Amino acid sequence: MPQTPHIERHFTGSDTVRDIVIGMSDGLTVPFALAAGLSGVVGTTTVIVVAGLAEISAGSIAMGLGGYMAARSDAEHYVSEKAVEEAEVREKPDVEATEVADVFESYGLTPAESRPVVTALRKRPLAWVDFMMRFELGLEKPDPRRALRSAGTIAGAYIAGGFVPLFPYLIFRTASTALVVSVIATLITLGIFGYIKGRFTGVPPLRSAFQTVLIGGLAAGAAFLIARAIS
Repeated sequence: MPQTPHIERHFTGSDTVRDIVIGMSDGLTVPFALAAGLSGVVGTTTVIVVAGLAEISAGSIAMGLGGYMAARSDAEHYVSEKAVEEAEVREKPDVEATEVADVFESYGLTPAESRPVVTALRKRPLAWVDFMMRFELGLEKPDPRRALRSAGTIAGAYIAGGFVPLFPYLIFRTASTALVVSVIATLITLGIFGYIKGRFTGVPPLRSAFQTVLIGGLAAGAAFLIARAIS
């Protein structure tokens, strides 16, 4: 009787989801706080729209550059640590072999069980270094395109999120009316965003939606109160 092949499905886009979450959450809260704060002192929406567009432009650039620098730092850290491991494998192989055995023992293997694997790794320096990077230091080789992709994802998510609270000010002439619609639109978007995030990450979607609305709503509310106090 033919057996159905076993296919494992794992979500592998956690870095991208993280970048989207960072960009979208900031894009929803910061422009909202700016627009809401200005709504208390400006009657019409023209000034709010101009200020909001300027903030979205500056914020997306700043967030994108931040994501780029963070990804570049991760890559540079990996290269630096790999150079150290390569030197230690060459110059202190016995010490490194003991560290490999310690890694296996942390998983419950006895010295007798881990010894053949340690011996095999000593014959394969490249695999040995890769093993130490993964299991001793917990570092994965970064994607060389990660920095630019992270910058673009964060900046794009920031722009998309920023236009949600700002869009009502493009439609309505009265700032107070636009503010009410902006609050509703921001909360709905947070809920949809949280639901979709939960579907991708394996978290129950409704719980993810509730958490996102709660956390994002609190952040937006705090930012709004600060902006109102300042204005």
